[in-house]
Amino acid sequence: MVVRVIESNEDKVTIADLVEELKKNTKMDYCGAIFTFEGFVRGKEENMNLEKLILTTPDKEKTKAEIEKIVENTKIKHNVVEISVVHYIGEFDTGDMLFLVAVLGNHRKETLEALTEVIETVKYDVEFKKEEISNEGTKTILAGG
Repeated sequence: MVVRVIESNEDKVTIADLVEELKKNTKMDYCGAIFTFEGFVRGKEENMNLEKLILTTPDKEKTKAEIEKIVENTKIKHNVVEISVVHYIGEFDTGDMLFLVAVLGNHRKETLEALTEVIETVKYDVEFKKEEISNEGTKTILAGG
């Protein structure tokens, strides 16, 4: 399992990196699906052009631990082999990566369900603060936005 919370100016991990690591899993021969998700900064929101996004969390280690728990629970619930998550925090421009998820499973149905569950649970249950800076001013969104 790879779960990382990375500052935007630190190491860059890509979906390809996560997939490459999943394919090294000792259970790979039993698997038939890898699903991935890459969330990135949109340039336009309801009648505004986004200039910059700032994403923070009050406690980076707590956030990592919360995501690890989500990953473990999801692996068990959907019986998938492995899940990797990278969540960036810091200051971003449009098009920058924010959130990466890759899931390795035996079959596509449970693998896709696990991917969806991780995305939604992290979005709604992990404490993040998102500040969207645009031509209209700054809009703040807390977890669940």
